Amino acid sequence: MANSGLDIKLKGDKVIEQIPSIKDKALRINLNEHIYGTFAEIGAGQETVRHFFRSGGSSGTIAKAMSAYDKDFSDAIYGIEEDGRYVTESRLKKMLSHEVELIEKRLDRTKHPNKMFFSYANTVATIDFAKQFKGHGWVGIRYQIEPDEDYNEIAIHIRFKETDARLQQETLGILGVNLIYGAFYKYNDPKKLLRYLYDHLDKDQIEIDTINFSGPRFANVDNRLMSLQLVKNGMTDAVMFSPDGHNILPAAVLYKKNILALRGSFRPVTTVNIDMYEKSLKMFLEENKVEKDNTFVVFEITLSNLRSEGEIDERDFMDRAELLCSLGQTVMISNFQEYYKVVEYFSNYSKARMGLVMGVNNLVDIFDEKYYRHLSGGILEAFGKLFYRDLKVYLYPMLGENKEVINSENLKVHPRMKELYKFFKFNGKVVDVTDYDEKNLEIFSREVLKMITKGIPGWEKLLPEGIAELIKEHQLFGYDPNRILEIV
Repeated sequence: MANSGLDIKLKGDKVIEQIPSIKDKALRINLNEHIYGTFAEIGAGQETVRHFFRSGGSSGTIAKAMSAYDKDFSDAIYGIEEDGRYVTESRLKKMLSHEVELIEKRLDRTKHPNKMFFSYANTVATIDFAKQFKGHGWVGIRYQIEPDEDYNEIAIHIRFKETDARLQQETLGILGVNLIYGAFYKYNDPKKLLRYLYDHLDKDQIEIDTINFSGPRFANVDNRLMSLQLVKNGMTDAVMFSPDGHNILPAAVLYKKNILALRGSFRPVTTVNIDMYEKSLKMFLEENKVEKDNTFVVFEITLSNLRSEGEIDERDFMDRAELLCSLGQTVMISNFQEYYKVVEYFSNYSKARMGLVMGVNNLVDIFDEKYYRHLSGGILEAFGKLFYRDLKVYLYPMLGENKEVINSENLKVHPRMKELYKFFKFNGKVVDVTDYDEKNLEIFSREVLKMITKGIPGWEKLLPEGIAELIKEHQLFGYDPNRILEIV
């Protein structure tokens, strides 16, 4: 970790990028006579602003720095949260709004006609004394790029990975400088701004699992694509966004919930996907330990399903996301190839009963040893992590080569896995979806996609209501209204 001079990134023997030190970043901000604002940091000390004080020239940048540690003081300044918590996005928003209002109220624009005002804030909980809770926080900046322009805002949620409070504080300070520097000097390229947040930091120090851009300079930024970048860049393992297209904090929506997850490519989402969801949800809600009002459904797309010729196809991602959101679903993008990792992730937030919805082929793959060679305990370790939890698999049937229906009773796993499969089947961890629509067993997303791209008629009836219209209206998945049916 470098705090002076330049860090150099190499590709072979070639220098591809020089990264300014944290001191140099803070100094550049300080020496910019137009940047002027406040710092409000709660919970982990004034870790960001101290870099600006130490770098020199801070009197031209810092109008005020404060920490309202006492809860009563904090409530008196920013108000009381409905849920009584302090490390929340709503708290961060209130801090930013309050501090910007004070700047505008107390600093005369006629006296500061060329100043670009900003307010940086964070509300953070570092690791607890027992070291059971590593800590997390919200960090953000509200700022101007032109003196007469409306404010922009960047808000991020972080999770600490280090197990020492002092190290977490130092990490937070570096992240804060990177955010402020990126906000003013990298705002025209949000993807780069995102990567620069990790300058002089390692991924094993801190995780960024939510980010939202807003304001005039980010009017064309799709925050779901920014979420995708978080996963793509290895900054987090999973991100989520709601049906209205807004990024949401996984911990906030999954906490203590009964979670039902449906994984798929959804390229496009078909009637079989919806039938799997509706029938398994009905069964899930009939479980003794599942409460309807406490149930949260997630449609998950793994990063590997977003790849096209080795790269993430962002257009393709947006096509799938738009359709799932239009159906009122919450979407999760993850880096998890194996199902046990999905369950482990959910278990960070909830110990309540969970369900996984999958087809026969997916379950057969789970019992393939080749996917677990990287684990010291092999498939047994993976299954311990998967089925040790309060979890059930809802298995949707498929048609065999001879048009026979294959389900949990007659599916074939590797001979070495038969007894292991029988054990989990006998213990009720795998249950069949029986109330299924037989017409759906002959629908495959890849075949529907081929019909759309080649102009073969009839694909519309294979999709949920309203989806075909959206595909045609926005010309998704290669749909071309002028394409003539290819005769094969």
